[in-house]
Amino acid sequence: MKIYYEDSLPYAAEFFAGLGDSQVFSHKDINAELVADADVLLVRSTTKVNAALLDANKAIKYVGTATAGTNHLDKAYLQSRGLAVHSAAGCNAVAVAEYVLSALFVMAEKLDWQLTDKTVGIVGAGHVGTRLSEKLTALGIQYYLCDPPLADAGDSRDFVTMDTIMQCDIISLHVPLIEGGKYNTEHMFDASRIAQLREDQLLINACRGEVIDNKALLASFVAGRKLNIVLDVWENEPDIDQALVPYIALATAHIAGHTVEGKARGTEMLYQQVCEQFGFDATKKLSDYLPSPQPNCINLDETLEGQALLSALVLSVYDIRMDSAQFKNTIAQPDQFRYIRKNYSIRREFAALSVNTGNYPGSEAIYALGFNRK
Repeated sequence: MKIYYEDSLPYAAEFFAGLGDSQVFSHKDINAELVADADVLLVRSTTKVNAALLDANKAIKYVGTATAGTNHLDKAYLQSRGLAVHSAAGCNAVAVAEYVLSALFVMAEKLDWQLTDKTVGIVGAGHVGTRLSEKLTALGIQYYLCDPPLADAGDSRDFVTMDTIMQCDIISLHVPLIEGGKYNTEHMFDASRIAQLREDQLLINACRGEVIDNKALLASFVAGRKLNIVLDVWENEPDIDQALVPYIALATAHIAGHTVEGKARGTEMLYQQVCEQFGFDATKKLSDYLPSPQPNCINLDETLEGQALLSALVLSVYDIRMDSAQFKNTIAQPDQFRYIRKNYSIRREFAALSVNTGNYPGSEAIYALGFNRK
């Protein structure tokens, strides 16, 4: 069996060793001739998989992407070839949820908020929205879920309407991009909905740039409104509207899901799927390969308590302000959006660290956030 995998899949060599003849390729070099004899093709979101790439291949049995998104896969074509669309849905859900927490603590400091006094409206209750809701529960922060497709499908959780979401102090968007139809999310925040935002609210978008009408958002700022917005995703990436950037409180280059664990988890999920499809025992696991962070154990700052302590702990692992500052300082340079993403210093997730909580009475909340016990 010939397995071709993109060179940006972390630990692919280790996971797929022994399953067949493994061949690595670069995104910039892939073509139909290169993968003409592939039984298994593994990619990330930079590689388009379609008829032009695979028509000459008569051996292909499995195509997978080590990402949650599948927009780069021609699903109709793959289905016409009898191939299922395999993805790593949820692989970076923890990473995105922790990105949002970093943003919440930074903005709470800026706006002098006590987060336990605020309500969070989570739009999209899939993998990311669910992980975020779990972490908010650990922090004692009230949240509401809005997800019409899941509600209509019979999900047993309590859901609210967008009207209720718009009354929340914080709105965090975690929906897929759906263009048209009953569950349309393209320009979910159009000029009308942006006009409903209050200046004492916070809006976070860490899903797809097209969910917010960026031109309407810019027009609102230009008109003098002082909205609190956090954007990790933008319309027309990588050629974003740079005029919008200075108005955004925290701005990053679509890196919310970029953790060591998130990216590597995608490879692990494909490994498990390939093993299942071809009858191999999946004996390898992510923990076999992940490096130990340095330091891998931290002590709580006993001079702090409550939100200040939790904020210091979260920001010690990931401080979104550093990524935002780099983005704002360099984005005007040519092709910088793409450069930042490609050269991003991938961070770790909370679970990589152990915390010595000592006699801190809120230790269970810290562990519920994902940190390990010392």
